[in-house]
Amino acid sequence: MNQNTQDNAAALRARLKQRRAEIPPQDRDRGALLIRGRLYTWLATNRTRLRESDRPDVRRIAAFWSMADEPALQALLGQWAQDETLEVSLPVVASAGEPLRFHAWTPDTPMRPGAYGILEPEGPEAPPPDIVLVPTLGYTRQGDRLGYGGGYYDRTLAALKASGHAFTAVGIAWACGDLSGEPYAPAAHDVRLDTILTDKGWAVPAPEL
Repeated sequence: MNQNTQDNAAALRARLKQRRAEIPPQDRDRGALLIRGRLYTWLATNRTRLRESDRPDVRRIAAFWSMADEPALQALLGQWAQDETLEVSLPVVASAGEPLRFHAWTPDTPMRPGAYGILEPEGPEAPPPDIVLVPTLGYTRQGDRLGYGGGYYDRTLAALKASGHAFTAVGIAWACGDLSGEPYAPAAHDVRLDTILTDKGWAVPAPEL
């Protein structure tokens, strides 16, 4: 990536962060509630269908601990963690330039600030996830994701794919992160998401599991 491309990406990230910071608090709360509700319904519906067709269930969800301006998922994670048939994990930054590791989480798991000040669980490392929820700053309707520039999720999703493990990557974004009309092109190393959910609905249609 040349300097001009890096500068353009940095400017685009700054604009997107400004847009989401300007979302009114009531819209932020309502939007996060809608995201949690759609996620819950999507997963529950798919698990019911899988069980009824005698296909393997999906049990392991790698989520993320929402930062202040991101859609708040914590209430849903707590709800999932109370379901004995589900396992929730959260990302841990092992070292710069490496894929994320996912560690088991429940509401009782001790948390500590990680490399970027984001809370990380002190639970044991979790098995590979069936579903990965991915924090998404900007997105296209084709499933391309613009993140925060560290490349952690691209490396993580690429490593999971390379391992042969089947999973579904779900981007979680505010609708104002839509990159339609923006001068944006994904980089060669960017990994497309399977679906993207926003406060306005599924920006990329939700797949069947």
